[in-house]
Amino acid sequence: MHNQIQTLRKAKGLSQEALARQCGVSRQTINAIENNKYDPTLALAFALAAALDTTVDALFMPEPKKRRS
Repeated sequence: MHNQIQTLRKAKGLSQEALARQCGVSRQTINAIENNKYDPTLALAFALAAALDTTVDALFMPEPKKRRS
């Protein structure tokens, strides 16, 4: 799953630590989500969207399906 967290976080001038505090998680969790190494829970996805003034749909996008040859 791809996400826009890093882009939106930087646009708001937030550090990973500041976003993590707002969402009640560790900075490492934010880092892992930004690097597509961890998919957040639904509750965390909503918290991230609220902190970044966006929607879950706008924040996360499924990876494109691979075509079969």
